[in-house]
Amino acid sequence: MDLSLLLLFGLSCILLSNGIKVEDCDHLTDNTSFQSFQVLVPAEQPYRTAYHFQPPQNWLNDPNGPMYYEGIYHLFYQYNPHGALFGDSMLWAHSASYDLVNWFSLDHALIPSEPFDINSCWSGSVTILPGNKPVILYTGIDANNNQVQNLATPKNLSDPLLIEWIKYSGNPLMTPPDGVEGDNFRDPTTAWQGPDKTWRVVVGSWSNNQGMAILYQSDDFVHWTKYQDPLYSSIKTGMWECPDFFPVSINSTNGVDASVKNPSVRHVMKASFNSHDYYIVGTYVTELEKFLPDTDFTGTSLDLRYDYGKFYASKTFFDSKKNRRIMWGWVNESDSTEDDIEKGWSGLQSVPRQIWLDKTGKQLVQWPVEEINSLRDNQVSIYGKQLESGSIFEVSGITASRADIEIMFELPELEEAEFMNSSWVDPQLICDREDASVTGTFGPFGLLALATKDLTEQTAIFFRVFTGQKGYRVLMCSDQKRSSLRNELDKTTYGAFVEIDPSQEMISLRSLIDHSIIESFGGNGKTCITTRVYPKLAVNNEAHLYAFNNGTLSVTISRLNAWSMNKARINCRGGLENTASC
Repeated sequence: MDLSLLLLFGLSCILLSNGIKVEDCDHLTDNTSFQSFQVLVPAEQPYRTAYHFQPPQNWLNDPNGPMYYEGIYHLFYQYNPHGALFGDSMLWAHSASYDLVNWFSLDHALIPSEPFDINSCWSGSVTILPGNKPVILYTGIDANNNQVQNLATPKNLSDPLLIEWIKYSGNPLMTPPDGVEGDNFRDPTTAWQGPDKTWRVVVGSWSNNQGMAILYQSDDFVHWTKYQDPLYSSIKTGMWECPDFFPVSINSTNGVDASVKNPSVRHVMKASFNSHDYYIVGTYVTELEKFLPDTDFTGTSLDLRYDYGKFYASKTFFDSKKNRRIMWGWVNESDSTEDDIEKGWSGLQSVPRQIWLDKTGKQLVQWPVEEINSLRDNQVSIYGKQLESGSIFEVSGITASRADIEIMFELPELEEAEFMNSSWVDPQLICDREDASVTGTFGPFGLLALATKDLTEQTAIFFRVFTGQKGYRVLMCSDQKRSSLRNELDKTTYGAFVEIDPSQEMISLRSLIDHSIIESFGGNGKTCITTRVYPKLAVNNEAHLYAFNNGTLSVTISRLNAWSMNKARINCRGGLENTASC
């Protein structure tokens, strides 16, 4: 493999990769073996992204402890400094940003070093204590390979970068309780304070064939007592990883702090299991220490997900700067481990998304944070374009390998929509069977992204509209079957229903395209599907973007706006002003 050259001069290192100079030297410390100061990646990197968060090299997974502190956004994340695969010495890497778009890397925040985390520092959360004091609760893998919960605090609160963190000498604060195996007890949430001023936190677990959020309480954030019952549990799930529990406003898109509890909010319980992030909406009854969901998890395709594609281990936080709740999710690879080793890295974070409760109160809505729009360039607009049956046209004038496109479809003659078979229950199976090549009445229509000129490679994000006994159903699909001429890739087709009425509103789609990732938002963010694709030919300037209609009835593009996306400065060393190190 043609690797770039690593040049070491004293305490500095410079990587020359594909004509780009990258500097990535952490300060040398007693834990130098964990510091990411060597960058070895292949010279050709067609799948590295332009504006999605990723480290210069190696393995990334869960986002941890995002927060806003003293004018700076912080994102910690699970990182293996030793290679492109998950490792046995995971740590908390740390990056900061002024705008959620451009990021600079800092020294690693938490490194395995003590008996309570010697075998890894796994996921956790940040809580802002009174007086604007951030603290970390995280899972350590101890010397006996048990999962325990630990506390860390900033060494210097006057440092807005929060570079150094001190582990509490009394760790661990929580150990696996009776009835819970040592490897089924992890990922503490952001804590919240009740009306009684007592702190609460939940830890993900599995016990007695139930996935659960084990509840702990504390008066001082150091001494924690397990509550008699879980905050919530379900027999329909697997082990709960990376749980999240937070309030959402019932009458506003604004976010609220985790400790807010009043009649104007409802609560969301999210759990990661079976490779997806599932959630339920309900009422938190503080007097009973119980979360009462509107509907339970069912273990079927009816369960609500944040994202119906590649998206896992997400974490939200309340952004006090703009009064909103923001979420990141880990987007893993769809190629092989051998591919990851060859390219020298694995894993992305999604773009940060604002999240709020839909006006129906039944589901959440997500949308890329407004700061992402600052990367837009070379706008192309189309209005009133009719797409006849079998038609396709290219959205030209933009860089199709990294683009942002918003499109609104209008459907006349909805009474002609085909009737939906009552046995069609699972939207993913429908999308797989009725893929982009299968003609329907209304649909498939949508976008062909990261496509070659002759369409031998294409990723189709599209809709179908059906009618049924309860009105119209809108199906959203992401079809990866023809995404690449390469073999041995995961080309799973994804699908979900969009809870909109096409007789009352147009069908909208926004897709963020970035070399090997496509994040799509249907129905103004009611349904989200993220996918990873690895075209062999449709890379860089050879990628094209098309709108298409393969249904028998015509549809109208009421409005289309598309932009090239400029490259963000991701994980620069020494701050964003050091542009040579990005």
